[in-house]
Amino acid sequence: MAEETTRRVTLGRINGHFGVKGWVKVYSDTQPKEQIVKYSPWWLKRGKEWSTIKVLEGKVHGKTVIARLEGIDSRELAEPLMGAEIAINRDQMQPAAEGEYYWLDLIGLRVENLAGIELGEVRSLMETGANDVLVVRGERERLIPFVQGQFIKEVDLENGKIRVDWDPEF
Repeated sequence: MAEETTRRVTLGRINGHFGVKGWVKVYSDTQPKEQIVKYSPWWLKRGKEWSTIKVLEGKVHGKTVIARLEGIDSRELAEPLMGAEIAINRDQMQPAAEGEYYWLDLIGLRVENLAGIELGEVRSLMETGANDVLVVRGERERLIPFVQGQFIKEVDLENGKIRVDWDPEF
């Protein structure tokens, strides 16, 4: 299959065998974790090479996710897949609901406060239990709770900017 030029999103990796019929164990970054097997095809990265593979089925088994992949019907055929990064094309993902955002869409956005002072760029996010937190790096690192209405006043994906109610001294 010709390599796609669209943006790829990493969702997990293959991290083990399951049984003798080629099923693989999958570490998933999706929420819920079994969501990863609903995407097909997967892009698998082994070393610097990418290839696609169709997901035939998958499910939660105990505390892990397992998947059966097209053309992989033995443990020996699954072996070269161990450690492969799993990605999909961004356009395979459902659009986020109104007022909700995928973390990957927030990373890289510029952050400025209501006074127009640039605080930096979203480098990552953290899950704290109570709410997600933006990790913003500029002249220093700031942790800004992603609480819409209170701290997050506007997310403008089109212009690559988030406006926040945040004191630059914090």
